[in-house]
Amino acid sequence: MRHMILLGVLACVVILAGCASMEKSKMAKNTFGDDVKFLKKYTEVVLLSDAAGDSQVAVLPRMQGRVMTSTAEGTGGLSFGWINRELVASGVIEEHINVYGGEDRFWLGPEGGQFSIFFKDGVPFDLEHWFTPAPIDTEPFELISASKSRAVLKKDMELENYSRTVFNLRVDREVRVLSQDKAVADLGTTPAKAVRIVAFESVNKITNTGAKAWKKESGLLSIWILGMFNPSPKTTVVVPFNKGPQSSLGPAVNDAYFGKVPADRLVVGDGVLFFSGDGQYRSKIGLSPQRSRPVLGSYDAVNKVLTIVQYNKPRGVTDYVNSMWELQDEPYKGDVVNSYNDGPAEPGAEPLGPFYELETSSAAAALDPGEHVSHLHRTFHLQGSEADLDPIARATLGVTIDQIKSAF
Repeated sequence: MRHMILLGVLACVVILAGCASMEKSKMAKNTFGDDVKFLKKYTEVVLLSDAAGDSQVAVLPRMQGRVMTSTAEGTGGLSFGWINRELVASGVIEEHINVYGGEDRFWLGPEGGQFSIFFKDGVPFDLEHWFTPAPIDTEPFELISASKSRAVLKKDMELENYSRTVFNLRVDREVRVLSQDKAVADLGTTPAKAVRIVAFESVNKITNTGAKAWKKESGLLSIWILGMFNPSPKTTVVVPFNKGPQSSLGPAVNDAYFGKVPADRLVVGDGVLFFSGDGQYRSKIGLSPQRSRPVLGSYDAVNKVLTIVQYNKPRGVTDYVNSMWELQDEPYKGDVVNSYNDGPAEPGAEPLGPFYELETSSAAAALDPGEHVSHLHRTFHLQGSEADLDPIARATLGVTIDQIKSAF
């Protein structure tokens, strides 16, 4: 979630006190079958899989078509997505945001600033006046079709930003489970036979269905995909970045969202940074279009799971929406990729999850009527021995498993 969003989330924590009593360690160990059985009690679940049936993905049309969780080993396999069971089971609709979870969910930016879609015209940029738009928070998406490996959804929306610009748009969202051959081709390296893989992608398109063009001076939207995952004491986020002088490319990382991240939780190396995903310390990082590369990931050394996220990043584009909670001098100097680590907001407080996040965004969408922009977000989970996962980490993230494990 982008700048300050967890402050909004924390406003819900008091109401959702039940979240604090969740059996967090048990949740991290739930099987995929356990989670699907639970979800089916409360909402429609569309199950997708590859040909063999081991790689499975749970899509929830009524929760904005999000991929709630996935597995590489069938119903008895590890469930990778974080699920807020307490909130899902409660049936309660929270006022500011409904943090259901999910490892690929659709949002729109910007969150803050004069072009925000989370604040109404003229109100202060504070928690009391911050609201997640219902079309991306509580309203269902329409399931158009579903096959064994693919679900197609859509949603028509009308949104108004802080500057009173009205956006009429259609969201088209397609979730696909990749075949093993396609997963290997997209990964760019061939894993050992013993490695279990689930790979899926969402293709997200927004179309201007209104009569007016979307222009920079009145505000633009962007597609924002967020993945929430179960943490472990030894989970590390890995983000490769473009090397070069700060004078021309800017800082390697923005780590000041919730206060500067301590050195024992963020290490900036030679073209790659390491960020703790242990779910024990509330912190967030972001990378600019000048620094970001079209890949990021994480490694869970407890469960021996390597996660890779890929996305499409248009070459030479630098306008990304800015979500700072203030009137902005540079409303199109936002982040392309982000990672968030959950934890107590203050000493003695309970974390929201815990979970950690990998996020990607499209460029700001300046669209004439009828025009559209698309954003692809692809997730791989690979399970196996460290010896088998090491060459994959080298090929995709440019580091070894030992480098990831020894970062902190």
